[in-house]
Amino acid sequence: MKKTIALLTGGTTGEWVVSVKSAATIAQNLDTDKFEVYKIMLTQQGWFYEPSDSVKIEIDRNDFSLTIQGRKIKFDGVFIAIHGSPGEDGKLQGYFDMLGLPYTTCDALTSAITMNKGYTKAIVCGIAQLNVAKSVQIFKNGNYSTVQIKKDLKLPYFVKPNNGGSSIGMTKVNLADDLEAAVERAFNEDSQILIEEFISGREFTVGVVKLDGKITVLPATEVETAKEFFDFEAKYTPGVATETTPAPLRSETVERVGEIAAAVYTKLNCRGVVRIDFILSGDEGDFYFIEINTIPGQTATSFIPQQVAAMGMKLNDFYTKLVRETIG
Repeated sequence: MKKTIALLTGGTTGEWVVSVKSAATIAQNLDTDKFEVYKIMLTQQGWFYEPSDSVKIEIDRNDFSLTIQGRKIKFDGVFIAIHGSPGEDGKLQGYFDMLGLPYTTCDALTSAITMNKGYTKAIVCGIAQLNVAKSVQIFKNGNYSTVQIKKDLKLPYFVKPNNGGSSIGMTKVNLADDLEAAVERAFNEDSQILIEEFISGREFTVGVVKLDGKITVLPATEVETAKEFFDFEAKYTPGVATETTPAPLRSETVERVGEIAAAVYTKLNCRGVVRIDFILSGDEGDFYFIEINTIPGQTATSFIPQQVAAMGMKLNDFYTKLVRETIG
């Protein structure tokens, strides 16, 4: 029996553009012999299924079902491919939990917590061999003193919105006098922000997934950019960043990275596929946790598809295992 899967794309933030591309990759690689896939677009205007003849059919949100020519279609599960809100912050997960519909991502609590960089760092702090940069979390209308922050943290700093994705509103501050402007910029994106000490080193990202009942760490990717940091432009403009998968690392470093990444996955109670960004300081020295992405991009050039290929696995098989593991 084929499973009927809703592939959910779109979203209500600027990241919907990436989401649509991710869903296209997933749709091309979901095995049509095993799954009947309906791509559902979620926007501010509504939740729709658009068949090829482009007549929009609205989803019944009471039970997340579709009615096509009098036939009611109920789903066995949902493949969530929405980056940012409401797909990555736990809102949709909570809705599906209430309906009793399984989905491919982390649960509502983990999704909500990991959208907040400060809260995530507080939870992973204490994992063996994992370091986090010293930081201060401040709130828009809260009592904070930039004078005190300058005393507490060493330059340069990274100032970033706490809940944003894709590095929007993020600034690297090299001079103490520029802190106030960077704070203002980040507050345009979010009501709470994180100011953290800059860690110098090589930048990496690694996918972690549970397949066939066991945690699998994918080959890491090294990210090198001519820009000061891996910002929105570097992420989504071809040629701005150089990505090497698998990353050139010594075998003992690969092993250590794998242990730490698996420990983060476990501690945050992740499910499905996630991506962990980190920095190795010095000569493949200390591992610094940057952030975790619970719905990583799946566009043709995204890190996860690159890493799956480097592992010698077909995307088709990867998605089949992912759906079997999370939806059943």
